[in-house]
Amino acid sequence: MDGARSFRELKVYQAACEAAGRIFAMTKSFPRKERYALTDQIRRSSRAVKAMIAEAWARRRYKAACINKIDEALGEANETQSWLDDARDDEYLSKEDFEELDDRYQAIGGMLSRMIDCADDFCKHGPATDYRSVLRVEEESPFADH
Repeated sequence: MDGARSFRELKVYQAACEAAGRIFAMTKSFPRKERYALTDQIRRSSRAVKAMIAEAWARRRYKAACINKIDEALGEANETQSWLDDARDDEYLSKEDFEELDDRYQAIGGMLSRMIDCADDFCKHGPATDYRSVLRVEEESPFADH
């Protein structure tokens, strides 16, 4: 978290991206009858994890809003694990594939929980910050003409 300049640099975001990619690849072999049910649900929840992490990053100025988004990401990670249970029970995933994905989401959940526990460190400024007195650091725009 120290020195991260974008949500894309967060290890938890990178882990969520990789896990969502694995889910997408593995669900390609799910039966067609699951296309608008299990397949869509597990893809949606797995992608929502990383989207909520990105939203939390954008809202890190406000601790409560940031924690709320991280908590939503944690909920989506747990929902993904629930859909993985269904995929395993219906024998759409091998035991090995299930365990690999479940372990990934367990680790992501742990990282998200630690982010909530350490929100004061993660959020942009401390809880008592008066934002009227915070100096804005001007950076050169990547879109400026050179």
